[in-house]
Amino acid sequence: MKELVEVIARTLVDYPDEVVVTETDNGRELVLELKVASSDMGKVIGKQGRIAKAIRSVVKAAASKENKRVVLEIQ
Repeated sequence: MKELVEVIARTLVDYPDEVVVTETDNGRELVLELKVASSDMGKVIGKQGRIAKAIRSVVKAAASKENKRVVLEIQ
């Protein structure tokens, strides 16, 4: 999951080297924290949060195969 979020985020931002994804596994729940440069925050969130919502949907679909719940936090 971590790699999936990294690939998606790096293609969206102007500073791909500043993309950092940390992964915390709490049994059935997986918490992913996405950190990007402050100037790239709008590109990751999108208008009215549409891009963030799309990223969360893709990650949740991938996690459903592993019977895990995924929470994506964008910072």
